[in-house]
Amino acid sequence: MPLALLALAIGAFGIGTTEFAVMGLLPDMSAGFGVSIPLAGYATTVYALGVVIGAPLMTAVGTRFTRKQMLLLLMGLFIVGNLLTATAPNFGIMLAGRIVAAFTHGAFFGIGALVAADLVAPEKRATAISLMFSGLTIANVVGVPAGTMLSQQSDWRTTFYAITALGVLGVLGIAKLVPAQRAKAASPLGSELAVFRNPQVGLAMLMTILGFGGVFAAVTYLASMMTEVTGFAPSSVIWLTAVFGLGMVGGNLVSGRFTDRAMMPMLFVSMTGLALSLAAFTFTAHDKTAAIVTIALIGTFGFATVPPLQKRVMDQAASAPTLASAGNIAAFNFGNALAAWLGGIVISAGLGYTAPNWVGALMTVAALGVAIFATALERRRTGRGRVVAGGGADATADEPVAAAHG
Repeated sequence: MPLALLALAIGAFGIGTTEFAVMGLLPDMSAGFGVSIPLAGYATTVYALGVVIGAPLMTAVGTRFTRKQMLLLLMGLFIVGNLLTATAPNFGIMLAGRIVAAFTHGAFFGIGALVAADLVAPEKRATAISLMFSGLTIANVVGVPAGTMLSQQSDWRTTFYAITALGVLGVLGIAKLVPAQRAKAASPLGSELAVFRNPQVGLAMLMTILGFGGVFAAVTYLASMMTEVTGFAPSSVIWLTAVFGLGMVGGNLVSGRFTDRAMMPMLFVSMTGLALSLAAFTFTAHDKTAAIVTIALIGTFGFATVPPLQKRVMDQAASAPTLASAGNIAAFNFGNALAAWLGGIVISAGLGYTAPNWVGALMTVAALGVAIFATALERRRTGRGRVVAGGGADATADEPVAAAHG
């Protein structure tokens, strides 16, 4: 695989650390600002909403730059946002810093996925995408536990100073390793918007919102669940987040390889496993050993959904994929925000720290329903096109805009 994928993975590592670090820092941030745990959970919610808003805006800006230039600009914004978070004098400014950093996320992964796919042969695209996303998963094995440890030994602000330094490293890596001649500019904005006329693009994004979003219903409140329900010491959160991250790494890499062979079957398997794991976590959270196993499974199945979900959108929007690719990253984070918000609601309603697991399981089951519907619709449209073509008439109107490549 090209060395440029390492540069993209470095940037993904920094972004992944700032996205997921909050799950280990939430109790300290809550105490530091004097707010409740559900209110502190807004640090996750506003980040995710910032991705949703920032992805299309920054992608539109990106039509004026090459993809490499845009990646460098995004990492610069990432540095500013995390520095603002680290120095925030109050809860509101901290949330503002999270939003600024979040503006980086969707466009970086959307554009980065296209650069990664362009660096390899067509039959290795999903593998290349999964390698770029490996930076995000490794962040949960190394970055998030390290951030939690820094918070416990110093304070949560030290963690965000360290994340700012990761942003500087990401800028240097992209500048040095990503070849400018392979980092093409995006298509004109009108062409990018036109692909959304394909209903399969919208359905794929809905799968993303409901499918991966379910993970965040559980992990946003993981620290509180493990200490208050399971009985782990606060220091155990460090290695528990690492267990979750190891599951993510494995699920991502295995899924990348199988997605290149059979995309939709991989999506169905990963979503089914995720729904069952989240539902089981409601019960296994009461036992330490069972909780550890379930955390690993949620990480594994949760991130196994990412390569097929991202490739599905890129395939359906193949004629002008930049905005759709970034938009799907926004969809991931809209699902995260929705799940974290719903999880906070059920906790505030007095249903306990395990109640968000049911929220996540139900969201993932709904995503499976959307996937089944989208597959049936695609097969029906393809079948109609073949019938018309067989009769000698023009089948163009009945053919899918862009068939998925499993």
